[in-house]
Amino acid sequence: MKNIEQLVYELVKLPAETAWLEFKHNNSDPKTIGEDISALANAAALFEKSCAYLVWGIDDASHNVVGTTFDWHTKKKGGEELENWLRHTLSENANYEFCSITIENMPIVVLTIYKALDKTVMFEKIDYIRIGSYTKKLNGYPEIKAQLWNRLCKMHFEGLLAKQGLSPDETLQLLDYSTYFDIKKEPLPTTAESILHYLLEEGIAERQDNGLYAITNLGAILFAKRLADFPGIVRKALRVVQYKDISKFQMLKEDTGTKGYASGFEGLIKYFEAFLPTSEVIKTALRETVTEYPILAIREAIANALIHQDFSLSGTGPLIEIFSNRIEITNPGIPLIDIRRIIDNPPKSRNEKLASLMRRLRMCEELGTGWDKIAMSCEMYQLPAPKIDLYEESTKVTLFAYTPYGSMSAEDKLRACYWHACLKQVCGEQMTNTSLRKRFGLEQSGTSSISRLIKDAVAANLLKPYDPDTAPRYMKYVPVWA
Repeated sequence: MKNIEQLVYELVKLPAETAWLEFKHNNSDPKTIGEDISALANAAALFEKSCAYLVWGIDDASHNVVGTTFDWHTKKKGGEELENWLRHTLSENANYEFCSITIENMPIVVLTIYKALDKTVMFEKIDYIRIGSYTKKLNGYPEIKAQLWNRLCKMHFEGLLAKQGLSPDETLQLLDYSTYFDIKKEPLPTTAESILHYLLEEGIAERQDNGLYAITNLGAILFAKRLADFPGIVRKALRVVQYKDISKFQMLKEDTGTKGYASGFEGLIKYFEAFLPTSEVIKTALRETVTEYPILAIREAIANALIHQDFSLSGTGPLIEIFSNRIEITNPGIPLIDIRRIIDNPPKSRNEKLASLMRRLRMCEELGTGWDKIAMSCEMYQLPAPKIDLYEESTKVTLFAYTPYGSMSAEDKLRACYWHACLKQVCGEQMTNTSLRKRFGLEQSGTSSISRLIKDAVAANLLKPYDPDTAPRYMKYVPVWA
């Protein structure tokens, strides 16, 4: 951590020790230090602080600088260096760093302890917590333990720090902050302080205890000028690959995004459109070029992949693959809801802050309507219904190019039938033979083949009659869950 001297001056201004701060003079007992690291890391998580601190050389009553004789470089436990000993007696998720400095011509040692992530930090397989200015075993305080675990369970990728110890200028140099104001159609503030105010309010950046700034994962993943400047998230860049035909045998183009999602999104969509096959249609006696896929569906499918990915899965990011007959959009992680209920169920995301900010920046549709727009736009283009495939650690959404009804597989027909019934249901209507026939662009002569498809969908437990006693020619259908 940078600016350690300024950090110490900021800490001694506090009126008293806190659950995430302890001052010591010369106490250098290794066991006490181990217990304190566990307690302070857990307290930092409980009180939503990015770090906790243990500072030697400060009087804990007056907060005066008194210096210390403690030297963590030479301190040993049973012949083993202190730091090595701590590494194997603390749990693997313990993250901390020592630093020695001189203040007012007196030696000071600062131990920066990063907050516990995913689970409590333990020392000798026991977890500790700070109660006031005292270190206690966590098991003795069940209510606090429950609160801590609640915090740990709700701790998300977006709030973790991608880069820290930055000056105001360094923070702004790393972020494409102008895009934030452009998208919101708000004037760009004239001072760095005013710009940082908005970034802090949005959780894009944080002010640290030492007076410097940090950029959160949320800020980096959305607004990085260069994702390469943030080693922890650079692998989350979106890749676009185009192949020659329906297989992966021959790759034509490959490109990997270099900017944050928000900074590069509109450019990505335009770049992506250039890959898409087009056709000409005649409207009002004029020829008009249209893409073979609805841009709205593509935009929403990409945004969903970015929003709902599981950032805890390392070494992988979202991927778009363009084939001659389909587009596959894959993201790490699987949905938190049943994919058969993705149209009507309230949405859930493991990245709520990311989802909220992306929607406010109009990168995607309002909450819960994204998949509706994907399915509806594919229907309007009379394309096969989009398909969702789940794998052990990833989700793939496939958008298909136009295929005549007679050339569709039985699976494609059933899927389109089911999604059509779902869309009707959420609009307060019911599917009929006529509505499904029009969905596929079939003439009246296709009525009997659509009747057979509906019968197959009912047999597959996808649909059920809205009113089983209605005469066959007036029969309406709803999804089986309705």
